This record gives sequence, structure tokens and C-alpha cells, in this order.
Amino acid sequence: METHSIDTGGADIVYDIADATNGADGHSPLVMIGQPMDASGFRALASYLPDRVVVTYDPRGLGRSTRSDGEVTNTPTVQAEDVHAVITALDAGPVDLFASSGGAVTALALVTAHPGDVRTLVAHEPPLVGVLPDAERAERALAAVHEAYDSRGFGAGMAAFIMMTSWRGEFTDDYFAQPAPDPAMFGLPADDDGSRDDPLLSQRSIAITAYRPDIDALAATPTRIVIGVGEESEGIFTGRTSAAIAQQLGTEAVVFPSHHGGFAAEDSGYPGKPEAFAHRLREVLDERE
Repeated sequence: METHSIDTGGADIVYDIADATNGADGHSPLVMIGQPMDASGFRALASYLPDRVVVTYDPRGLGRSTRSDGEVTNTPTVQAEDVHAVITALDAGPVDLFASSGGAVTALALVTAHPGDVRTLVAHEPPLVGVLPDAERAERALAAVHEAYDSRGFGAGMAAFIMMTSWRGEFTDDYFAQPAPDPAMFGLPADDDGSRDDPLLSQRSIAITAYRPDIDALAATPTRIVIGVGEESEGIFTGRTSAAIAQQLGTEAVVFPSHHGGFAAEDSGYPGKPEAFAHRLREVLDERE
């Protein structure tokens, strides 16, 4: 693996290139991006794709990528320009792109702004609140997560996040009538350490969930766009956002193994099925070829 860095203006972006161990056989490089996850979260998935040159990166302000723009917010259009700079530096023509969660939102912003960068985009479970039929209630549920974190710290915020993201169906009065979950129910700390900079629970990433994709621009792009969804995500928040954005694009979401982080290593804190996930990803990418 080779590690590189590039100055994109206001940020020093670090990215890794892992050569194909079995020969790339003419495949386009496969870039993997996430948010708020950095490059380390893709290592298990990449290990099961030895026939691909895999490129991963740390978003600005996360992992090894530092920022000097004076901002702390995670904005999809800004991060899209960082990814564009990495793809340009590769000088390998249009790439294939696997994007997870907030990274999938960044990827939609990327192909809107730079349609020639990406051959096939697999956008896995983008958390786009605005595409839901119950968008206002979903925004209210997300605001309650931020409020729990702001007022009571990490454990309370993460417990509220788990409650929100595991709720099946639209956010109804029954959802909002629930008492605030006890962090101990999920093995989370009840103590507040005073920090408020968590990239998932703070409002630093609100621009990601609030992003409104330009459906007309996406429909016109030469990029083949595939919306992915985990088989365990049906009916829950990111499963519903995936189905909704796919419908707006005139397609259906493609089912992948496991859950929202289904590519994560089996020994991680949120174990997935990375080998099966890689097999499905290869199938989806090869459909273009």
C-alpha cells in the first residue's frame, strides 16, 4: 500500500493506494469513501477484492487528513471537491466508486459536479432526510439525537441515535412518545466527558443529512448510479432513504448483504459480512463490463 497526500485548499487530504495482487485485468481503479468513517473502515472489504486497485481516503478533518479552512462542518460539496482532487491525481480515467453512508451523499455531489470522474457509483445507504415522505418528522427525530448529545453527552446521544436508526417505518407519534433511551441498555457510558465534537452525533454533519440531490443532473450524468441497501435495513431510516432516492432516480435499490456497515470486518465493533459484501459489489460493478 502506498500513502499519498494532496493539498486541496484548506485541507491536506491523505489517501492510500493498494495495488491489485491478482492483476487488475483492465478494471478501473475502485475508490472507496465514507463519512464519518476514514480509510481504515474499508480494509476488510478491500482485502476481498484482490483483482482491483483500491483507493481509500480520510475525509478532511478526520483520521490523517487535516484541515486549515477554519471550519468544523462536514459539507458534501466541499468533500466532493476533495475526492475530485484525489481522482484527478490518480490520472487513471473515470474510476469506479463505492461510497458508504455520508460518503454516499458526497459521491452524489461529486458526480453532479464532475460527471466525468466516475464510471459506476455504488452509493450505499445515503442518509438523505429530505427524500423521505415523512421528512419533517425524520428531521425532528434527528434533531432529538443532536439535542441528547448536546445536553447529556456521548452515551445519551448514541442511545438516541440507535433508537432512531433502528425504528421501522415512518416516524409516528408512537416514536416520539417513547422515553429517552437509557445508554446502559446498549452498553454505553452514562457519564458525560464534556466533549461535543463527535462527527456523527454533533451538528457538524448536518449538511450531509440535509443535502438535496439534484435529480435532473444525476439523471443526465454519464455515470451509472446504483443505490445499495443492506438486507437488514429494510424499513429503517437508511433503508428507507435508499429506496426513496432510488425511486426518484427511476431505479430500485440493489440489496447487499448485512446492514448499514455490512462491509465492516467480522472482528470490528459493528461486524458485517465483508467477504459476501465484496462478492456482491464485484457482481454489481461487473454488470457494467
